Amino acid sequence: MNARHDNTRQHILETGQRIIVGKGFASVGLNEILTSAGVPKGSFYHYFESKEQYGQALLQDYFDRYLADLDALFATEADSAHERLMRYWQRWVDKQLDTCCEQKCMVVKLAGEVADLSDAMRVTLRDGTDQIVQRIARLIEAGVSDGSIPALDPAATAQTLYQMWLGASLLGKLHRNSDALDNAMQFTQKLLTR
Repeated sequence: MNARHDNTRQHILETGQRIIVGKGFASVGLNEILTSAGVPKGSFYHYFESKEQYGQALLQDYFDRYLADLDALFATEADSAHERLMRYWQRWVDKQLDTCCEQKCMVVKLAGEVADLSDAMRVTLRDGTDQIVQRIARLIEAGVSDGSIPALDPAATAQTLYQMWLGASLLGKLHRNSDALDNAMQFTQKLLTR
C-alpha cells in the first residue's frame, strides 16, 4: 500500500469508487478492489461486514465529500445566490463531460442499479440526494431574498431542477454527447434569471 494512505478504510473506499464509477457496483468483485488497493481480504472484513455494507459506506463517503464541496461552493457570499447556483450547474456539466470517470456523479451511476438490490444503499442514496436538494432550495430561497432569482417555490424548484439534471446526465450517457446537459443548462438559466 502506498505510504500516503494512512487510513486503510478510506483507501479501500477511494479505490473502490474509482473502479465502481466506471463499471458499476454489481460487476465489480471485492478481489478487484482489494488487488487494486493492495490490501488483503482480511483488512476488508475488518472494516466492512459485507459488500453491501461496503457499498453503503462508499455512498456515504461520496455524499460526505460532495456535500462539503457543495457547502463550500454555496458559502461564497461575495457572489449572488444566482451566480453561485449557476456555478454549481456548470461544475455538474464539466464533471459529466470529463473523461476521467471518477469525477462523475455516483448518484447517476448507481441509483438505478442498487435501488432494487440493497435497501440500505437505496436509503443512503435517498438521504444523500435529499440533502443536496435541501441545499439547492436554501440557495434558491437566498436568491429570492437577495433579488437575484425570481420568486419561485424554493423546495419545488430545487427538486425539479435536481431531477432534470439527473435525467440529463443519464441521457448524456446514453447518447454520449452533451445535448441533454446543454438543454438543462439553458432551461435552468431561463428559470432562475429575473
